[in-house]
Amino acid sequence: MKVQLAITWTVGILVTAGVIIVAAQAGQPGPVTQTEKPVAASTIALPAATDVKPATKFQPPSDLDMPKDEFGKTVQLGKNIFEHTSSYASKYTGPTNLRCASCHLDAGRLADSAPLWAAYVSYPAYRSKNKHVNTYSERMQGCFKFSMNGKAPPLGDPVLIALESYSYWLATGATIDPKIAGRGYPKVPKPPLAMDYARGQLVFEQNCAVCHGADGAGQADANGQPNFPALWGSKSFNWGAGMGSIKNAVGFIKANMPLGLGGTLSDQQAWDVAIFMDSHERPQDPRFQGDIAATRAKYHDSSDSMYGTVVNGQLLGKGTTSANNPTPGMK
Repeated sequence: MKVQLAITWTVGILVTAGVIIVAAQAGQPGPVTQTEKPVAASTIALPAATDVKPATKFQPPSDLDMPKDEFGKTVQLGKNIFEHTSSYASKYTGPTNLRCASCHLDAGRLADSAPLWAAYVSYPAYRSKNKHVNTYSERMQGCFKFSMNGKAPPLGDPVLIALESYSYWLATGATIDPKIAGRGYPKVPKPPLAMDYARGQLVFEQNCAVCHGADGAGQADANGQPNFPALWGSKSFNWGAGMGSIKNAVGFIKANMPLGLGGTLSDQQAWDVAIFMDSHERPQDPRFQGDIAATRAKYHDSSDSMYGTVVNGQLLGKGTTSANNPTPGMK
């Protein structure tokens, strides 16, 4: 009887003590003991993912959705010209092994590779290059003149109409916005070290030469059609092309090269290999009027251009020659 009474008193005291402890802990949290389980990360309230919205890049329509009518035939012609430029627009291309798709990957579809759909919704626009407002067709004329090292098709030419139709169709559903995500090439921050030719040569040999050739002359396919474009020399883009601007080359390289492995080069590597590529001779700027220094002062007065500078003891800007594209007289 005494033992049972003692047990009853002991239990009562322990229960009372437990109530007091719990009440005390409710007013002031105590330290976490080893027997307490940590709160699972998934149960912690975090800001909604929608608080930070990465830019969503436009997706152009599939080829399967291409119209099956007369307009669709012109759209298809535009795509053919874009992918096989020397075959479908030979009278406007120079002695180059480039095609439109060399600089605008995936047939002009790929974001951050100067896609056609982004360009189409960004024109008309003022261009400092020729100091007036350009239509989209006029912008494409410049591609033939500079990047293709050829001559501009006249406005209204079937080649321009087909290319514009293809661009218009790719932009189906896109908003008119010169700042549309994915337009042009990304801006790459300046690297910690000044860009360097020698380091760039090493990057080129390790990552680029397998496709573009050790001499930068590019490669053709089994049918002699352009496959991997020339990066310098007589078959490359001329000194007036946009890829001759180092910052443009850096953006393209960083986002897209090596082919299929875009984003794998560091910013430093991209800057280094860009200056290496743009420090080689290429066809003359078609705006050249006989004097390299004057041409640099008027069209290339920027740290982004190697035209008119001396690299490895050679003055750049003399131009390359070919049977179809003789270099004009120079000083």
